[in-house]
Amino acid sequence: MNMKKIGLQMSFLMGLTLSFFLSLTGLLAAGKFSPIGWLISFAISFFISMIIGFIIPMKKVNDAVNNKFNLEPGKFGTRCVESLISDLIYTPIITLAMVFMAYKKATAHGAKIPFMGMFGKSLLLSLAVGFVLIFIFMPIFMKTVLKKNGIGGPGGMPGPRPEQKED
Repeated sequence: MNMKKIGLQMSFLMGLTLSFFLSLTGLLAAGKFSPIGWLISFAISFFISMIIGFIIPMKKVNDAVNNKFNLEPGKFGTRCVESLISDLIYTPIITLAMVFMAYKKATAHGAKIPFMGMFGKSLLLSLAVGFVLIFIFMPIFMKTVLKKNGIGGPGGMPGPRPEQKED
């Protein structure tokens, strides 16, 4: 099976999910929600997440960390570490772009706000929301993608396919 294909499908689903919710979170936290603003934020965020997904092979990164610290796949602690790694790779870059866009728009209208204050507050909120989203959705999407690609037994977990017999 082409693991790159699975990785790209995972990047797409995780990017879509993170972009949807982080764009929504950012605009609601700023008190400036508008459907058009959200669509623009979502589109830019999704574009950035797809670039990150093409550049950084998350499975290889997670596998390397798991091997280095002898973490067992599927365990709660391992899932926490994997979620944190993904969160620390995706969220700061997406948040920086979104805050920079909002900062430029606000200052163009005469607002006097410090960029770092805006970014820091938004980053903390985004990291918390991103971690929870990744922790919840990554295993769900992995099972779905594996099953879609014909890998795994019931629930998408590795094992024999229904048409295969175990001797």
